[in-house]
Amino acid sequence: MCGIAGIVKTRSEQPDPVCLHRMIAAIAHRGPDAQGVHCSGPVGLAHTRLSIIDVEGGSQPMSIADGTLWITFNGEIFNYLELREELLQKGHKFATRSDTEVILHLYQEEGEDCVHRLNGQWAFAIWDAPKRQLFLSRDRMGVRPLFYTMTADSFIFASEIKAIFANAEISRELDLHSLDQVFTFWVTLPPRTAFKNISQLPPGYSLVLRDTVLRVYQYWNIDYTAVAPDTQGQGEQFTEDLLNLLLDATRLRLRSDVPVGAYLSGGLDSTVITALTQRLVGNRLRTFSVSFDDKEFDESPYQKEASAFLHTQHSNVQCSYDDIAQVFPDVVWYTEQPILRTAPVPMMLLSSLVRQSGFKVVLTGEGADELLGGYDIFKETKIRQFWGKNLASRWRPHLLKRLYPYMDGIQRQSTGYLKSFFQVTEKDLASPFFSHLPRWGLTSKLKMFFSDQVRAEAGNLDCVAQLQADLPQAYSHWTTLNRAEYLETKYLLPGYILSSQGDRMAMANAVEGRYPFLDHRVVEFAAKLPSRLKMRVLNQKYILKQAAAGLIPESIKNRYKQPYRAPDGQSLIRSEQLTEMLSPRCIDADGIFDSTRVSGLLEKFRSGRPTSVKDDMALAGILSTQLLSQNFVHQAPPMRHSQFASATTSSTHHSSGLCGR
Repeated sequence: MCGIAGIVKTRSEQPDPVCLHRMIAAIAHRGPDAQGVHCSGPVGLAHTRLSIIDVEGGSQPMSIADGTLWITFNGEIFNYLELREELLQKGHKFATRSDTEVILHLYQEEGEDCVHRLNGQWAFAIWDAPKRQLFLSRDRMGVRPLFYTMTADSFIFASEIKAIFANAEISRELDLHSLDQVFTFWVTLPPRTAFKNISQLPPGYSLVLRDTVLRVYQYWNIDYTAVAPDTQGQGEQFTEDLLNLLLDATRLRLRSDVPVGAYLSGGLDSTVITALTQRLVGNRLRTFSVSFDDKEFDESPYQKEASAFLHTQHSNVQCSYDDIAQVFPDVVWYTEQPILRTAPVPMMLLSSLVRQSGFKVVLTGEGADELLGGYDIFKETKIRQFWGKNLASRWRPHLLKRLYPYMDGIQRQSTGYLKSFFQVTEKDLASPFFSHLPRWGLTSKLKMFFSDQVRAEAGNLDCVAQLQADLPQAYSHWTTLNRAEYLETKYLLPGYILSSQGDRMAMANAVEGRYPFLDHRVVEFAAKLPSRLKMRVLNQKYILKQAAAGLIPESIKNRYKQPYRAPDGQSLIRSEQLTEMLSPRCIDADGIFDSTRVSGLLEKFRSGRPTSVKDDMALAGILSTQLLSQNFVHQAPPMRHSQFASATTSSTHHSSGLCGR
């Protein structure tokens, strides 16, 4: 995995190599092994390398065809060996053993359609000199990031926004439309980012720049239209097919010239991937996990049980309240967008442990929940549908307690509260977003903390309508579960799970995550499964549990789904440095939030009064937005070096001045 950047001048002058070096230096954490810059004519490409495939020969930017085709590439093409053999038979000559060169030859053979042949995770830019054309592409699921902007005379792109901001000509300003989206959906809707005039290439999209004309188009999307018939006896065949696909996806993702480890959370998904990996590599697998001082969030007993069952060599990082408070500012610097939870912090500490243990690559279990009906929001939707049709049912409060057995706050609530917790109207039932209305409604309440000016401007926005306009035509014909899965897979997964908790936290310490569940073959297979095989009554990921029989401990296979969470508000208020950023002086200086309301929220935490999920999200969201403004708007992004961060010691460097202009 790597970092990429580039500039195309839309007029005659050549890009400044010094600027390209500055851009790639801003994201050196993504690739500490080597850096390279190439300038020719109107284009300049830059690369910072994390060497994994063809360690000696895969340097970038790379060229073929007498220097007429150049590439800078972030990612891995897992089926590159098969593609290479096919291209050799067609007469192509290779100078390296890298997957990077395979992309170039495949582009030479098939042009823009080459992306349909790739099994992998990627963000790349190819300069086609004869056509004077730049071709950018991002992988189907959005594992790897890619951002861009245009000025009067330049097209600029990079793996992270901070590299784009290394250009002095680029203005740095938060986008209120984007804040409104984050404080509704948790993410921005592509192509928006948290910053004005900075766009992201959406997952499954490619971009072509020729002269001054941009063409952005979708080459792939998940589709639930052709769901297989739910016929008797099909379940066993589907289960066998899923297991075989996952095994092959895992096999491909073990291709590496450096050691590969695995994350082991103690849940079903990561344990299945670890078991399949162990089947392929034997009893020499290294696994890594994070545990918490706070037992409400800790899953270490399950992690130890899974490691013992699978005979892995296991390492663990322990995370405390103070660790979260200490590392949170750096996390926001890497995420480059507001976050409503502290959950990314332990993931950054975990990647530090991986790097310190001598590993660059880990396999993880992300994607199973989105594809196979694993999230609580899917169960919640099914229960709410039942409630909407059975308003007087005495089962309502009992079902809610069953839905959230791991949340003490829910278990302590009165029957009256639980009955009214999810009000379901006929209008709700008819909404295309029925599954997500409670989540978006709760998150939208955080906008009460916006300043009057921001609320007035944001009040004219309808981000839900914007999302609805982006839905595929077939969406209205899908099942309720498939609609909910689509919303999670299309937006929250790439915008938060794979970004703020995934790529950014791993690459902060130069670690590459690989995701067998997100192999596009697995994704397309899961989209065709009957809903009953994903969630039988309220039994989530039913087919995966059937496939996992005998592979993993029964206790882990049958345990309640416990979403990955971390302590939020109680961690953040422990830091005087962080709470100072919530002072009236700092809040009023930015003008984004209302200082009186923010002070009231802070006092609620300090007083020890009961706090809610909404309070936790508000505190994290406000603080991360303030940090984002401080580090990206009011000053040039500082250089940080967190490759050696740990839960007990940290080498992070915080910027001086908490809320100064």
